[in-house]
Amino acid sequence: MKLIAGPMATVSHTGFRILVEQFGFVDEYYTEMINAGTLLTGGTFEKFYIDPNPVPEKVVWQLTGKDSENMVKAAKVLCELPGLGLDVNMGCSAPDIYRYGAGISWMIKPREETKTMIQGLKKVVDETLCEGQKKRFSVKLRLGDDDFTDEGFFSFCDMLVLEGVELLTLHPRTKKEKLARPARYHYAEDLKKRYGNDVQVYVNGNIKDENSFRHVQAVCPSVDGVMISRASVEKPWIFRQLSNADPLTINMEETALKYVDLVEQYQPPEFWKTRLQRFFSYYAMNFKFSHYAQTMFLNAADNNDLRKKIGDFFEKCPDERFKSI
Repeated sequence: MKLIAGPMATVSHTGFRILVEQFGFVDEYYTEMINAGTLLTGGTFEKFYIDPNPVPEKVVWQLTGKDSENMVKAAKVLCELPGLGLDVNMGCSAPDIYRYGAGISWMIKPREETKTMIQGLKKVVDETLCEGQKKRFSVKLRLGDDDFTDEGFFSFCDMLVLEGVELLTLHPRTKKEKLARPARYHYAEDLKKRYGNDVQVYVNGNIKDENSFRHVQAVCPSVDGVMISRASVEKPWIFRQLSNADPLTINMEETALKYVDLVEQYQPPEFWKTRLQRFFSYYAMNFKFSHYAQTMFLNAADNNDLRKKIGDFFEKCPDERFKSI
């Protein structure tokens, strides 16, 4: 099975990919959602969303938006960039995204409207080449609204496949179901058996360690890949762990400080605070005194203060400095 770093808002940027890539064993990196309308208007910060480094050949551009016309125009821009594929986000169920008409809204809108959008994107993918190659065309989705039925879900997926979608990534929960609700992984296995070698299927949701990974492998032995998002922020080395690579000792302090440097190098100053707070809210969970670490790191006045607080934490908690995996 492939190992895929999933999309996360404020996290899945160039600096984060550099941090994760140093530990290795990632097959693909999905970007955070790129809003079609903002991309087309040439927003000040869009260049930071469409930087494919450090491994362009592994990058999948994830597109979101509320209307077909802008989605198609934005797809043209993304398909001309280096990268492995173009992915349509139909899985984000955040209230602001759903109300905007993006994310999971595409699973709930009239079927013909979604079909028209997919047809437009497929045409762009097939006609646009970058370095002589076209992008892979994929969709990330959920089971649907809370009143979904198996018949409705599978017929929706059939429509996507008939219109040329080559890969489906399933987060097997409904629109309102939170992480506390067990993911129904068997739907990913059902999709793979339904389409066989004609369509790739990835599974996503609550895969956070070796035990949960082995469970998904047991439930979904046929799927092509496993996507990990939140756990990769807490443990940027998780892909190495799941690959049964040689043991490694990680300097937790150096890793934390390196991430601060990477954010400064690859993100605009306006983004520094949110990017760093999001990362360290997860990274601090590695430590025995995680709440103490979170409080210190998230309340830093600025980046230099954060560096100082990182040093202070490991000075006070020297046993936390090294982690063996």
